[in-house]
Amino acid sequence: MLKSQDIVVLLKLVGKQPGWTFEEVAVELGLSPSAVHRSLDRANQAGLYDARHKTVNRDALLEFLAHGARYVFPAVRHGEARGVPTAWAAPPLADRLSSSGENVPVWPHALGKVRGIALDPLHSVVPEAAGRDRQLGEALALFDAIRIGSARERALAVEELGRRLGASVAA
Repeated sequence: MLKSQDIVVLLKLVGKQPGWTFEEVAVELGLSPSAVHRSLDRANQAGLYDARHKTVNRDALLEFLAHGARYVFPAVRHGEARGVPTAWAAPPLADRLSSSGENVPVWPHALGKVRGIALDPLHSVVPEAAGRDRQLGEALALFDAIRIGSARERALAVEELGRRLGASVAA
């Protein structure tokens, strides 16, 4: 059974060059090396990761994120909070969609500069890890747009995520 951290680890690996280590990924995400290893074992069993070649199955990951992950990892919203913008309020969708700026989704975070509606991040490491890695942060924001967005926002997010994953199939 996949866990939310497995998606975070897979999205992190999409941006990594060959030769990465479990320890390196763990430090960059704020997880333990054993947690990264267990995540990749689960992802391998689900067909989202090839352990022999240490590669993400990008087509399968896009299909899962586009069609199933929002049901497996449903969005949990809370009241107003200060935090880090996500979904359509964050790049890259913020550049493509206009927003009134009110009630934008945010990952609650003490150092966040935007007020909006709190959305629990996919995993507790997300706000910090996204702050250290722009590419990962944008991929996680796109996933949030899939989780909470309208049909148009979801379609744009899937399209952009597919481009970033280099997936060869249309989701």
